Amino acid sequence: MRSTPFQKTTALCLILGLGSAASFAQAVRAPEFSADIVSRDAAGLAMGAAAKLYVSNHKVRIETPEASAGFLLIDGDAGTAHFVRPAQQVFMDAKQTSRFTQIFVPLDPKDPCSKWQAAAATAGAPNAGGEWRCERVDDEPVGDRRAIRYRVASADSSSLRWIDSDLEFPVKLLATDGKTIALEHIRIEAQPASLFDIPPGFRKLDPRALIERIKHSDAWVDP
Repeated sequence: MRSTPFQKTTALCLILGLGSAASFAQAVRAPEFSADIVSRDAAGLAMGAAAKLYVSNHKVRIETPEASAGFLLIDGDAGTAHFVRPAQQVFMDAKQTSRFTQIFVPLDPKDPCSKWQAAAATAGAPNAGGEWRCERVDDEPVGDRRAIRYRVASADSSSLRWIDSDLEFPVKLLATDGKTIALEHIRIEAQPASLFDIPPGFRKLDPRALIERIKHSDAWVDP
């Protein structure tokens, strides 16, 4: 049976509509990127070696010298942070392995506080509870990128933090002592999906269970 002109027009509109929706979804998706995490003192001098950061689809991978035995994986949607140790083929909750997991998390530039507080709670940070306040100060670029500056206050700490409005990601933190942690050499580029996966066959290690096993072994000595 032949299609009527009306049916053809309807089908064409539907195809165009689906194509436009897909293009729009692709356009608004936060870009994938990589960067260096650089810590500087109040004088602007680099403190230690830079860490490496990779971001894709609300997932973050951080390779930092302070946790050189492995790498950190953050899943922004699941609200998890893991430390992966390839040599031992194990992974564990990152907790306070690195302060970076509490700063560099995917978030909503208009409402960042909930994500930062959740990241602090996931890490077991002492300042995770209580009321957090994120006050938008102004728009201030970081390097050549547009950013929104916030004043962030928790129960026992405060800082200024900048969020890149296009990346929907924090790019700088200024502590009260003048030290900064910032993303430098940001590269907008596709990231391999394998960077953000825990390799198959790796087992999750529970440090508390390990301590309990040690307690019941001959190696344990009561303090």
